[in-house]
Amino acid sequence: MAYSRSGKGIRAGEDILAFGYPLKSVLSGELKGTKGMINALSGLHNDTRFMQMSAPVQSGDSGGPLLDQAGNVVGVVTAKMDAVKMAKYTAHIPQNVNFALKASLVRDMLEVKDIDYETGSSKRELKTVDFFDKAKQFTVLVECFQLAD
Repeated sequence: MAYSRSGKGIRAGEDILAFGYPLKSVLSGELKGTKGMINALSGLHNDTRFMQMSAPVQSGDSGGPLLDQAGNVVGVVTAKMDAVKMAKYTAHIPQNVNFALKASLVRDMLEVKDIDYETGSSKRELKTVDFFDKAKQFTVLVECFQLAD
Protein backbone atom coordinates (compact mmCIF):
# COMPACT_ATOMS: atom_id res chain seq x y z
CA MET A 1 0.00 0.00 0.00
CA ALA A 2 1.19 3.52 -0.77
CA TYR A 3 1.33 5.92 2.16
CA SER A 4 1.39 9.68 1.86
CA ARG A 5 3.91 11.36 4.10
CA SER A 6 2.36 12.58 7.35
CA GLY A 7 3.41 15.63 9.31
CA LYS A 8 5.61 18.28 7.77
CA GLY A 9 6.18 18.31 4.03
CA ILE A 10 9.41 17.41 2.34
CA ARG A 11 12.29 19.87 2.63
CA ALA A 12 14.90 20.99 0.15
CA GLY A 13 17.96 18.77 0.52
CA GLU A 14 16.08 15.59 1.44
CA ASP A 15 16.96 12.41 -0.43
CA ILE A 16 14.24 10.90 -2.60
CA LEU A 17 13.70 8.03 -5.02
CA ALA A 18 11.67 8.31 -8.23
CA PHE A 19 10.04 5.24 -9.78
CA GLY A 20 8.64 4.55 -13.21
CA TYR A 21 8.93 2.65 -16.47
CA PRO A 22 11.37 4.76 -18.52
CA LEU A 23 11.97 4.08 -22.20
CA LYS A 24 10.00 0.84 -22.06
CA SER A 25 10.25 0.32 -25.82
CA VAL A 26 14.06 0.21 -25.54
CA LEU A 27 14.76 -0.95 -21.97
CA SER A 28 13.17 -3.74 -19.96
CA GLY A 29 9.56 -3.58 -18.83
CA GLU A 30 10.62 -3.73 -15.17
CA LEU A 31 10.00 -0.96 -12.65
CA LYS A 32 13.07 1.23 -12.32
CA GLY A 33 14.10 3.65 -9.60
CA THR A 34 16.54 6.52 -9.44
CA LYS A 35 17.99 8.34 -6.45
CA GLY A 36 18.21 12.07 -6.08
CA MET A 37 17.33 14.91 -3.76
CA ILE A 38 14.90 17.76 -3.57
CA ASN A 39 16.66 20.80 -5.01
CA ALA A 40 13.88 23.37 -4.59
CA LEU A 41 10.35 23.48 -3.23
CA SER A 42 9.05 25.20 -6.35
CA GLY A 43 9.15 24.44 -10.05
CA LEU A 44 9.54 26.55 -13.18
CA HIS A 45 8.81 30.25 -12.64
CA ASN A 46 8.46 29.62 -8.87
CA ASP A 47 5.35 27.46 -9.33
CA THR A 48 4.75 26.16 -5.79
CA ARG A 49 2.57 23.27 -6.95
CA PHE A 50 5.76 21.55 -8.05
CA MET A 51 9.20 20.82 -6.66
CA GLN A 52 12.52 20.45 -8.43
CA MET A 53 14.51 17.27 -7.95
CA SER A 54 17.79 15.82 -9.15
CA ALA A 55 16.66 12.20 -9.62
CA PRO A 56 17.13 11.47 -13.33
CA VAL A 57 13.86 10.83 -15.16
CA GLN A 58 13.07 9.79 -18.73
CA SER A 59 10.05 9.39 -20.94
CA GLY A 60 7.88 6.82 -19.16
CA ASP A 61 8.61 8.04 -15.64
CA SER A 62 5.80 10.62 -15.60
CA GLY A 63 3.07 9.66 -13.17
CA GLY A 64 5.42 7.55 -11.09
CA PRO A 65 5.75 8.02 -7.33
CA LEU A 66 8.41 10.12 -5.66
CA LEU A 67 9.24 8.58 -2.28
CA ASP A 68 10.98 9.92 0.81
CA GLN A 69 13.56 7.86 2.73
CA ALA A 70 10.78 6.10 4.67
CA GLY A 71 9.02 5.02 1.49
CA ASN A 72 6.16 7.54 1.75
CA VAL A 73 4.82 9.31 -1.33
CA VAL A 74 5.92 12.95 -1.35
CA GLY A 75 5.19 13.68 -4.99
CA VAL A 76 4.35 12.46 -8.48
CA VAL A 77 6.95 12.72 -11.25
CA THR A 78 5.75 15.11 -13.95
CA ALA A 79 8.53 16.39 -16.21
CA LYS A 80 12.16 16.93 -16.99
CA MET A 81 13.68 20.10 -18.33
CA ASP A 82 14.19 20.04 -22.09
CA ALA A 83 17.99 20.16 -22.32
CA VAL A 84 18.04 21.02 -26.03
CA LYS A 85 15.69 24.00 -25.63
CA MET A 86 17.56 25.26 -22.58
CA ALA A 87 20.91 24.93 -24.37
CA LYS A 88 19.58 27.10 -27.20
CA TYR A 89 18.13 29.62 -24.76
CA THR A 90 20.97 29.83 -22.20
CA ALA A 91 23.97 28.23 -23.97
CA HIS A 92 24.17 25.76 -21.07
CA ILE A 93 23.01 22.15 -20.91
CA PRO A 94 21.00 21.51 -17.74
CA GLN A 95 21.58 18.19 -16.01
CA ASN A 96 19.08 16.37 -13.82
CA VAL A 97 16.61 19.26 -13.61
CA ASN A 98 13.34 17.43 -13.10
CA PHE A 99 9.98 18.16 -11.51
CA ALA A 100 7.30 16.49 -9.44
CA LEU A 101 3.84 17.54 -8.34
CA LYS A 102 3.71 17.89 -4.56
CA ALA A 103 1.82 15.18 -2.67
CA SER A 104 -0.27 17.83 -0.90
CA LEU A 105 -2.04 18.55 -4.22
CA VAL A 106 -2.61 14.84 -4.79
CA ARG A 107 -4.15 14.57 -1.31
CA ASP A 108 -6.37 17.60 -2.03
CA MET A 109 -7.65 15.92 -5.21
CA LEU A 110 -8.30 12.65 -3.38
CA GLU A 111 -10.26 14.48 -0.69
CA VAL A 112 -12.37 16.36 -3.25
CA LYS A 113 -13.19 13.01 -4.90
CA ASP A 114 -13.91 11.45 -1.46
CA ILE A 115 -11.13 8.87 -1.89
CA ASP A 116 -9.49 7.61 1.29
CA TYR A 117 -5.72 7.45 1.66
CA GLU A 118 -3.29 6.47 4.41
CA THR A 119 -0.41 8.46 5.83
CA GLY A 120 2.90 7.22 7.19
CA SER A 121 5.68 8.57 9.38
CA SER A 122 8.96 9.60 7.76
CA LYS A 123 11.06 8.89 10.84
CA ARG A 124 12.22 5.38 9.91
CA GLU A 125 14.53 5.18 6.88
CA LEU A 126 14.48 2.19 4.55
CA LYS A 127 17.30 0.56 2.61
CA THR A 128 17.20 1.17 -1.14
CA VAL A 129 16.33 -2.47 -1.89
CA ASP A 130 13.31 -2.14 0.40
CA PHE A 131 12.12 0.88 -1.60
CA PHE A 132 11.93 -1.26 -4.71
CA ASP A 133 9.89 -3.93 -2.95
CA LYS A 134 7.52 -1.29 -1.59
CA ALA A 135 7.20 0.63 -4.88
CA LYS A 136 6.44 -2.58 -6.82
CA GLN A 137 3.31 -3.02 -4.69
CA PHE A 138 1.65 0.18 -5.92
CA THR A 139 3.36 1.33 -9.11
CA VAL A 140 1.87 0.06 -12.36
CA LEU A 141 2.55 0.76 -16.00
CA VAL A 142 -0.26 2.54 -17.83
CA GLU A 143 0.00 2.62 -21.62
CA CYS A 144 -2.23 4.42 -24.10
CA PHE A 145 -2.65 3.21 -27.65
CA GLN A 146 -4.20 4.90 -30.63
CA LEU A 147 -6.23 2.53 -32.75
CA ALA A 148 -5.77 2.84 -36.50
CA ASP A 149 -8.88 3.50 -38.56
